[in-house]
Amino acid sequence: MARLRERAERAQIARGMRRRRAAAAGPAPDPSFAKGTDTLLQIQHIVVLMMENHSYDNYLGMLGRGDGFPLDAGGNPEASNVAIDGTVVPATRRLRTDQVKGLPLQAWTASHTQFGQGICEGFVRSVEEWDPSLDRAVPMSYWTESDIPFYYGLARTFPLADRWFSSCLGPTFPNRRFLIAGTAHGLIDDLPFGMIDYPPNGTIFDMLTLHGISWANYHNVPTLRVDAKRLLGKFGLKLFREIGLLIPPLRKFVLGNMQFTADLYPLGALGALNHLRPIKQFFADASAGTLPSVSIVDPDFGEWSEESAQDIQIGEGFAAAVINAVMAGPGWPRTLLIWTYDEHGGYYDHVPPPPAEPPDEVKGHSLLTTANALRWILRRFGFWRRLEKIDTGPSTYDRYGFRVPAVIVSPFAKPNFVASRTYDHTSILKLIERKWNLPPLTRRDALAVDPLEALSLETQPAFLEPPVLPAPARPWMVP
Repeated sequence: MARLRERAERAQIARGMRRRRAAAAGPAPDPSFAKGTDTLLQIQHIVVLMMENHSYDNYLGMLGRGDGFPLDAGGNPEASNVAIDGTVVPATRRLRTDQVKGLPLQAWTASHTQFGQGICEGFVRSVEEWDPSLDRAVPMSYWTESDIPFYYGLARTFPLADRWFSSCLGPTFPNRRFLIAGTAHGLIDDLPFGMIDYPPNGTIFDMLTLHGISWANYHNVPTLRVDAKRLLGKFGLKLFREIGLLIPPLRKFVLGNMQFTADLYPLGALGALNHLRPIKQFFADASAGTLPSVSIVDPDFGEWSEESAQDIQIGEGFAAAVINAVMAGPGWPRTLLIWTYDEHGGYYDHVPPPPAEPPDEVKGHSLLTTANALRWILRRFGFWRRLEKIDTGPSTYDRYGFRVPAVIVSPFAKPNFVASRTYDHTSILKLIERKWNLPPLTRRDALAVDPLEALSLETQPAFLEPPVLPAPARPWMVP
């Protein structure tokens, strides 16, 4: 039965690509090999653990390794922003590990304000322009090793990437779309209404499936919610979301958080059956050495993803459990794990995001440009004004987003190494494409740099015996 489902899924993907007239954004890495050929035999498992909403400086600015905060003579960050009234708001350590609900801001408008034409001076202003009554100092807060000891140990042990940028100046959904398809395909916010579109070349999951390469997205969503969503179909789901705005009990569900990364482009029933697995299964697969070739491991986005207003130590405990499970499993000698974050969450970072290659010709758009009955619904129920405050700004994807923490974890990792080339989430696509000789999906991943400089693949692995990392501040109970 499983093989029949896999064949049906491959046929479905192939039909979709013919219908969209898909054309690769460039050649395969090595035209002398067939597409799907494994060219990095030392690595058999790629695991991506992407948490949420923290900048490099916010978490690792005080690490003392890589490009962290500039420090004064007393060892304190010199970073600051100037408020609208001229007050200087300095970077300040937050003395508790829970976060402020609703702050800081990472929407499209806020992120471009924070960039501030390249001087990173708009973090405080982004809060003031949203609501002057809120605490404008929140974006300038940061944590240290005493708050997140496992992360500091991880970043001191394995190669640290101190120039890993999110893929666009925007929130979670567009950035995770870049992770799986090399493009946001016009999405600039975290609203689900328009998310029934599909990029011409599909996603990296489509490419893996077409070439018989195993993959899974481990998640923490109840099975009933996963199945019910697919029974509606694409257009039924869109109608449900629009009608749901009118019904208060459904409104929170309609506007709710993401379920799992793979569904940021519609996955479909066959894809869900073949590739979605509960988080409990991840720990079983890691323990048995049966992880697929590519794994996306998602946190519970409402509880342990580290988004505000969650306690960051709970998310750290989850991430530690995932990473320790990989290192302790029999598949460790052939594994590469990347720990990173989807975007900066509105927290300050001192490195201006550089220009980036636009992935395609699709411009950013939102419900502000809608021309159907949804416009009336949005105005009638007060969402229009909110949209104007979160979705205005440039319509291009020609700049990276702010830096995020990133560490490359593998037995082949170089000790005491800091990777300072420019990476973004499409660097993960580039890695997968290089390993299995797959063509790029968009212009962005065609020009991306993979993180293999952090590994020594031709020598005895330095971390074949997994290192013992510091315990997280709050251990997470493996199910």
